[in-house]
Amino acid sequence: MSAAFSSVRAVCHPGSFAGEKRGPPATAASGKFASGFLGSSGKVWFGALPAYVRAAPSARRRGSFSVVAVSDVVKEKKPKRSSSPPDLLVTKEEGLELYEDMVLGRTFEDMCAQMYYRGKMFGFVHLYNGQEAVSTGFIKLLKQEDCVVSTYRDHVHALSKGVSSRAVMSELFGKTTGCCRGQGGSMHMFSKEHNLLGGFAFIGEGIPIATGAAFTSKYRREVLKEADCDHVTVAFFGDGTCNNGQFYECLNMAALWKLPIVFVVENNLWAIGMSHLRATSDPQIWKKGPAFGMPGVHVDGMDVLKVREVAKEAIGRARRGEGPTLVECETYRFRGHSLADPDELRDPAEKAHYAARDPIVALKKYIRENNLASEAELKAIDKKIDEVIEDAVEFADASPPPSRSQLLENVFADPKGFGIGPDGRYRCEDPKFTEGTAHV
Repeated sequence: MSAAFSSVRAVCHPGSFAGEKRGPPATAASGKFASGFLGSSGKVWFGALPAYVRAAPSARRRGSFSVVAVSDVVKEKKPKRSSSPPDLLVTKEEGLELYEDMVLGRTFEDMCAQMYYRGKMFGFVHLYNGQEAVSTGFIKLLKQEDCVVSTYRDHVHALSKGVSSRAVMSELFGKTTGCCRGQGGSMHMFSKEHNLLGGFAFIGEGIPIATGAAFTSKYRREVLKEADCDHVTVAFFGDGTCNNGQFYECLNMAALWKLPIVFVVENNLWAIGMSHLRATSDPQIWKKGPAFGMPGVHVDGMDVLKVREVAKEAIGRARRGEGPTLVECETYRFRGHSLADPDELRDPAEKAHYAARDPIVALKKYIRENNLASEAELKAIDKKIDEVIEDAVEFADASPPPSRSQLLENVFADPKGFGIGPDGRYRCEDPKFTEGTAHV
């Protein structure tokens, strides 16, 4: 069975996968129900149209619906490389790359928490712990030229895209050696070199930027005739964003113009302190894709191998010019919304349930059980990452802060835009203005 979802009809139908033959209606006695998907109280349905479609809206809001894990079929995909046993999803090299990237993200974020509480970082800092499978599963399949657009929870996306730990940590410390010279901070990572088009503090505001980047790729290929421009954009955002207008407008434009973009919903089930099940009329975000004429996929966002297989198809579709895909990755954050959040609203049992499904532990178990690497090799990676993070902290701490004059840069194309001061001269011509001491 193929994991491909090129047919919108096959994906949008809750009871079938691409290429699957529809059977007769199933019942619980027929054995076509599977266990609940992740934290959902529903069941995975492998038969005909599930009953929840006919259920009252109130019942669907309570979460008593069936959830389709489209990516379950990836277990049957055969790897392309002959060097691997036929039942493995990754080679040794691929598995270790995924493991190293996820450990890098987790270790970096843990260090951020330490530095924040020591007063080295200021403002809001949102950590990514628990969601690493999503970033790694998608971004490690991208090319240097492909674009990534993130949210305020953007440190790990930057690391996965290739921005150095030094540059990201320095940015968090507010130093000139940061990827935005210390002016972006935690929520605004950006790197032109790596085509990381920014983290965005407000939910939803990165999606139009990502849609524009995808339009650029299409324009260069079809209008400017740059035949080798097959660049793809991946837009990351959370479940709370999916009730905002920008999300729907951009889905419409991307489908209308068949843009090379993948919309990735990191559904960690909570929008700050609001449960996803309480905040939306239909919690199944993936279904919004087919409504606009694009495939919609729901995947276990705590399993990097499942995420990776879905990402392969979605990125491949975009690169082949077949248009956008909406992927809902059901995941979970292990910390509060930010480091200022005491995290008292989520049920301790719920947190314990997801902690037991740690994506790094799961990948490590897969690697060891399939003899892809030894325990010593994995420990060597852990040690290497510890050293990288320690170096990043030392580098950031020793780096200089920005000068006051830097405040005037990248604001107006013409410095005269700062206006005229009380003395009748342009403020930018007053040396004291750049020192931050002039009357404004």
